[in-house]
Amino acid sequence: MRVLCNAASLHLPAMHIFVWSRRAALLLFFVVSVMPVWAQNTPPHLKTEVAAKDAETAPMSKEAQLATSTSLNAVASKSLDKTTAKRSPAKAKKASKPGQHRKAAKVRLGKAFGNTAAVKTLARELAQNHNLPVAWVQQQISKARVLPQVQQMILPASAPTSKNWAAYRSRFIEPQRIGAGVQFWRNHDAALQRAEKAYGVPARFIVGILGVETYFGQHQGQFKVLDALATLSLAFPQEHKQASEREAFFKNELGMFLQQRLKNPALKNQLGSYAGAIGWPQFMPSSIAKFAVDFDRDGRIDLAQSSTDAIGSIAHYFRAYGWQTDMPTHFEVDMQAQGTVLEALLAPDIVPSWTAAHLAGQQVALSDAGRAFEGPLALVELFNGTDAPSYLAGTENFFVVTRYNRSSYYALAVIELGEAIEKSLAQ
Repeated sequence: MRVLCNAASLHLPAMHIFVWSRRAALLLFFVVSVMPVWAQNTPPHLKTEVAAKDAETAPMSKEAQLATSTSLNAVASKSLDKTTAKRSPAKAKKASKPGQHRKAAKVRLGKAFGNTAAVKTLARELAQNHNLPVAWVQQQISKARVLPQVQQMILPASAPTSKNWAAYRSRFIEPQRIGAGVQFWRNHDAALQRAEKAYGVPARFIVGILGVETYFGQHQGQFKVLDALATLSLAFPQEHKQASEREAFFKNELGMFLQQRLKNPALKNQLGSYAGAIGWPQFMPSSIAKFAVDFDRDGRIDLAQSSTDAIGSIAHYFRAYGWQTDMPTHFEVDMQAQGTVLEALLAPDIVPSWTAAHLAGQQVALSDAGRAFEGPLALVELFNGTDAPSYLAGTENFFVVTRYNRSSYYALAVIELGEAIEKSLAQ
């Protein structure tokens, strides 16, 4: 998926660089005095995520999403937002086929990797780690092609722009995407209802994810997954500050994909994002192994062609990360706190850590529903360029949405898009 890790789906340039210097002391205080108390009552999967340092609050840069289980959608996302508004309804209808793309930049293919020493070493490593025949693995990798575009796309933006929630939101909560979401909901209402019954996840969140990730299946990526993952395993740009860590991540994803490819030869030419994310929900191969389900009951999992499998898999993913039925995702906040008080409240980032009473005692005015909420809350800050930041209080369900893509901007875009589609559907 790893992932959100599509930016949302990579719709914005790198705006994910977090500056810790001015919060270092307060963060240390939080870790020493508050985190142990929170951890005692935290499900194991949340502890793991926290340890991975994934509690970012800004829109994701391309590289920052790679450790995400999902949410690494097609690079076509950037052109999507620039051109969607210009399409006529007739053209939009014509391009509604799953996985179909408008004219995208041609994929440039480099040389095949061949049977080099590096390929042989990687083949032995993956064969051992993923219980695969070494000769077959070597054959697959040797035929993979270097993708120069992928090598460029994986690098962080050289000039990060200012974070701006209003601008970010406008890319997703807009008439064309809402209209496409209404049509998708109508066409898949039975599957959405079944997913909610099975996993407790309301349809609006599933629809919101699909709308942000791949424009309801229309933009699933244009790169051969084998080529993309081989490129990032064997030819990862060494100028990247986390090259070693990223290489290890992609080697594991390549091994997982080859496992799936061995069982299903039809995946030979599987297309996906530049980072190897696949299908309607943009799952990374490891997430397919963990969370994908055969929700259409046809005997196989196909996230690229089966929208029903995608619906069930997203709902299963949410539940696996602790989704709680009927819990709100967030509450409105009237921010009065300033200075070091505000710094301390923001230190945990998107990890729910405070009670409603504690926030109220620190000059954070919650809505009536927020004041009555009994679970932990996170104070989330959303920058608006040169305007004043926005704030909200996120629940554990808000945190679950950020497991799809580690960004509060992404999570709120998913939530508000789903709400807008649901509202439009009811009209």
